[in-house]
Amino acid sequence: MSALRVDAADPTPPYEQIRRQLALLIDTGELGQGERLPTVRQLAGDLQVAPGTVSRAFRELEAGGYVETRRAAGTRVKARQRRSDTSELDSLAAGFVARARTLGADSDDVRASLERVLRRS
Repeated sequence: MSALRVDAADPTPPYEQIRRQLALLIDTGELGQGERLPTVRQLAGDLQVAPGTVSRAFRELEAGGYVETRRAAGTRVKARQRRSDTSELDSLAAGFVARARTLGADSDDVRASLERVLRRS
C-alpha cells in the first residue's frame, strides 16, 4: 500500500483520504477481488496515523460495499458491480469542484482539467 498517503495540508479528514484512495484502487482494478488489505495496525503505522483512523476508513469501505472483514481472514476486496446510480459519482465530482474552487478555478478550468485527465486514462 505504498501508493497511499495522507496529506496533512488537505482539509479532508485523514480517514476519508484513505477511504477515497482505497476505493479508487478497487474501482480501477489495482486491488482485485479477494485481495487482502493490510491490517489496521500495519496501515496506520505506514501512514503514521492512529489505528482508529484506518479502522474508520475500513468501516466506510465496508459500508460502501468495497470490502468485507472476517475474523482470521482479514479485510478483503469484494466483487464490485457497476451501479447505474450516479449519486456516488456526483458526490466525487462535487468534492472535486469544491476543492477546485478553493484553488480559484472557474468552471472552464474544472472542465479543462477533467478533459486532460480523461484523455490520459
